[in-house]
Parts: sequence; structure tokens; C-alpha cells
Amino acid sequence: MERKTRQATDGKTLQYNTIKARLYPTPAQAELFEKTFGCCRYIWNQMLSDEQRFYAETGAHFIPTPAKYKTNAPFLKEVDNQALIQEHNRLSQAFRAFFKNPETFGHPNFKRKKTDRDSFTACNHDFESGPTIYLTKDGIRMTKAGIVRAKFPRRPQAWWKLKRITVEKTRSGKYYCCILYECQVKPPEPVRPAPETTIGLKYSMPHFYVADDGTMADPPRWLERSQEKLAKLQRKLSRMQAGSKNYQETVQKYRRLHEHIANQRNDFIHKESRRIANAWDAVCMRADALDEMAQRVRQGNVLGSGYGMFRERLRYKLARQGKQLILVDRYEPTTRTCSACGFVEEAVSYERRTWVCPDCGAVHHREVNAAKNIKARGLAQYFQSEERESA
Repeated sequence: MERKTRQATDGKTLQYNTIKARLYPTPAQAELFEKTFGCCRYIWNQMLSDEQRFYAETGAHFIPTPAKYKTNAPFLKEVDNQALIQEHNRLSQAFRAFFKNPETFGHPNFKRKKTDRDSFTACNHDFESGPTIYLTKDGIRMTKAGIVRAKFPRRPQAWWKLKRITVEKTRSGKYYCCILYECQVKPPEPVRPAPETTIGLKYSMPHFYVADDGTMADPPRWLERSQEKLAKLQRKLSRMQAGSKNYQETVQKYRRLHEHIANQRNDFIHKESRRIANAWDAVCMRADALDEMAQRVRQGNVLGSGYGMFRERLRYKLARQGKQLILVDRYEPTTRTCSACGFVEEAVSYERRTWVCPDCGAVHHREVNAAKNIKARGLAQYFQSEERESA
């Protein structure tokens, strides 16, 4: 997965890739991970508390470094110092984002063990003796933890440079690590879209998306079956006595099933976005605000569909090939506009699958018609911007 790109030397760009691997720590390594999770929460809360007290007394913003707390909290010396430094960097970044745009980014909050995820990040440093973090044949070497056994979905290229690693623990008790790599790549040649090599996609609650050619990406049947199992398990859990042994075992099954559904959805989104990115030169989509749509529409699970992740992953996969993701304004009346003659209807009910244009008499499938309009508006928007740049 791509994180970001920035300009490098020799006309190349720096590209960041992430590999997520499953960790199988020993009991001693798992205990060290748990200590690191707790120390990261502790240092975050202490720095935030001191920052608030310092601001209340002086009116200035100041965040102490983790070294200040090691005298009164000697247990902080038992974990990797890089994890504590990264907590300081994260808190500083959170305040910078808050001061820059307080309406979008809220004030940093205290971390709680029950609600916040267990994770820590450590940067890789190259010394004369070697790097502090590196991969082995069947594991990954980390500071203080040693070599942790791991299962990698793929291996990095030889020229990739390991930058940092993030270790996290899921609610089901599994450990994963996200390894960030940096590499220099040659920028791809821009691909100019054409009507025959461009596809328009419209978000659809029953079909995930509908294309302008009428194809629909229905979620796989196995994902629907897993969601049915989840509903059944929720009903069973609601009838149990909270805190009992059977209740705790069922909660663990519930967490594992939730994680399984998330993995299934993630697999579907990655494969579908890869298929589209390889098959088309440009993709036109509407810039729908899914969070606002979820508040207006109560019948479907808008946020749970993963369409926002699909749009973002499609964006970077297209960009790596020099292709375009064209976003159309979400207030464009794509559903109410006739794709044949351009007539704009006053209102089209979302309950109606088809509607007839009163001007030309064309019969439209509501979502396919919207996808056609999204494609037309997107291409017009692209060619207009191209003309402005050349003028």
C-alpha cells in the first residue's frame, strides 16, 4: 500500500510502501509488547497533562520530552526508547494539526486502555554495527525484543530502505506489524484519458458500485454469509449473562468474526480496485461525503461498506500507473439528469429503480444513468483543466 510520494534526486520520486506481517511472539516477547503498549499510553497521558498545566499557568505551548519522566517512572527504561520518542512526535503532530485547523482536527485526548488500540512505532537507525530493525528468513529483528517470528505476505525489493515499524495488537489477541519502506522510483508517464478507456462509477448501497456500462460490483457471497453469522452471534450474546465464562468466550468469538469480516472486505476492495486500475486509463467518481450520507440514510450501512477505502486505494493504484481518478462535485445532479438529452428532472425518488425522461422519453436505470453522467462530467472537467493549463 502506498503512503505518499515526494520529490527525490535525479528526476525520481520517493515512494513509500507498507508491508503488513503477522507476528508470532514468544511469551517473553509478548510481555515486552504489552509493557511497551502501556508505557506509550502512560507517556502520552503524562506529556498531555503537563502540556495542559503549563499552558494554564503560562499561556504558552510546551511538551516535555520522555526523558523527563524516566526518573520517577523507571519502568520506562525497560522498553524501546524509540517507541516513547515516537509518542512525543505524534503528540506534537496532533497539536500542530489542531492549531492549524481546529474545526477539522480536535484537541488531543487522553488515551484509555479499553478504548484506544494497543500499538507502538519504532524508527530504524543504521549504525556501524548494523541497522536496529531488519528482516530475517522467518522473522524480524527489533530492539530489545530480538528476532520475532513473523509471516510475510510478500518480501520487499532489495533497494527498498526500511524506515520504521509499527506493532499493533488486535482485539482478538493477534499481533501484527506494519513495516514502512522508502524507495526511489521513476515517475510514470501521464496517460491521457479517452471516452472509450474511461469508466464512470456511482456508489450504490445494494451493489457497492454501478458502472456506466451497467456492470455492478455486488459484494461476494462469503462476505454476506459472515455478516449473517455476526448477527446470529450478536443475538446469542445479548441473551447471556455479562461477565460469565460463556459470555467471555462468545465475546472472543465475536471479535474474531469482526476481524474476519474486516479482512474479507479488505481483500475484496484491494482486488476490485486493482482490477479497475489495470483495465481503465481513467476513473470518474463523485466526491460523495459518506459520513454525511450515513446520517441521512438509515436503511443501509454506508460507512461499513468500505467505499471510502475503495476510492482511496483506487486513487493511489491509478497514480502509480500515471492514470487519473477524476472526482466530480458531489452536488452535481447526476441522478436527475437525462444522459441522453441533458434534461434535468426536478426530483427522482431513490425508491425508484428506473425513470422515464419527460423530454425525450428515454428510459433510465437510475444508478446507471448517474454513472454515465459522472463519466461525462468528469471527462469535461478534465479537458477543461487541460485547456486552462495549456493556455
